[in-house]
Amino acid sequence: MKILVIGAGGREHAICQQFLKSPKVNELYCAPGNGGISQIATNVNISVNEVNDFSKLVDFAKENGIDFTFVGPEIPLSLGIVDYFEANDLKIIGPPKDGARLESSKVYSKGFMRKYDIPTAEYSHFSDINDALRFLDKCKKDQKIVVKADGLAAGKGVYVCSGREKAKNAVSQIMNYKILDPAAGKSIIIEEYIDGPELSYLIFTDGISYSIMPASQDHKRINDNDQGPNTGGMGAYAPAPLAIADDLNKKTETIIRKIINGIKAEKINYKGILYVGLIVKDSCPYVLEFNCRLGDPETQAVLPLLDTDLTDVCVAILNKELGTLKIDWRKKFSVSVVLASSGYPEEFETGFEISGLENINDEDTIVFHAGTKFESGKFFTCGGRVLSITSMADNVKSAIDKVYSNVRSVYFKNMHYRRDIAWRALNE
Repeated sequence: MKILVIGAGGREHAICQQFLKSPKVNELYCAPGNGGISQIATNVNISVNEVNDFSKLVDFAKENGIDFTFVGPEIPLSLGIVDYFEANDLKIIGPPKDGARLESSKVYSKGFMRKYDIPTAEYSHFSDINDALRFLDKCKKDQKIVVKADGLAAGKGVYVCSGREKAKNAVSQIMNYKILDPAAGKSIIIEEYIDGPELSYLIFTDGISYSIMPASQDHKRINDNDQGPNTGGMGAYAPAPLAIADDLNKKTETIIRKIINGIKAEKINYKGILYVGLIVKDSCPYVLEFNCRLGDPETQAVLPLLDTDLTDVCVAILNKELGTLKIDWRKKFSVSVVLASSGYPEEFETGFEISGLENINDEDTIVFHAGTKFESGKFFTCGGRVLSITSMADNVKSAIDKVYSNVRSVYFKNMHYRRDIAWRALNE
């Protein structure tokens, strides 16, 4: 079997690593891939921007007899890569463009939740900055408020504001100063703040049946104790002990069933991954957001626990036979820590040699590359999030101890990482 993975990050390295375990896979490609992926798969000679040139990817898939393609990042999905591939009679894992709107438009996703009675924070949406500011003038001065850009913003379009004035500033930054992609900030959501722990649920679905992966928790802020600006994610762990509670499980299952039924009702031919971000208040889960692909860094914590052949899962999804497949998971805990370039998520330097990777030889620890390149037999940094190191063990404490022991074996100039990944798990 020949498989093509789209993407260049730690998530895609984890996907490739999982496919590599399958005896059914004899050729594995990644477009464009990264330094670490080049050691286990063939990187396709295509730039990050060219990933959105679907004709080149289709030509590659046809010329190389690719059996199916697995899409990692959100932008190709939002631009309709699945529709393009299927129009060319190529099999691909991911939702079509109308399904990807669940992630690419906060306004659409909130409307979907309201339509299908899915619990979420109360909200209003605005496309005029003056209307938004007038709305905020009616809020209490010290009221916590959440402001969200409507479109894709690489995980950085959500502002949790401690008061009315900060919320107005966030609105101005998005809609007036356009600090995000201009398209992302044409419309915004202003919603109530819900306080509580968050959970990430990754779900395999063929649009008819679904299978829930072990729940995880990620760590968005750049610094310990959830301080500093939001990032794409600084680490994750799974399964989250909070999600094991029977009562919460039942409520979450009900929510996910409503989501899948809503997708069916909308006649969306959804074949791939659905990510449901929840927040829990007083033992009641509320949906914060949808993603239409595997999360990063949650994937680096969750996928190593998969005991079933990922190719079998993908084939079942493509054939809409997921309901007939039993998916097994390892009875382990997994903790993944991101090593980033100092300065991320703002400005940072790259080009530094990475050392110490050869010191990691534990079979239950995996290094996933993200912002790396491989030259002259050495790895160098070339991005904000550089590596994810994931360790598995029989309990959370052992997994934490193991992963940080391995983290301390690796070095590159200006390396930054959080030292409290999975701290919540020790207190639940």
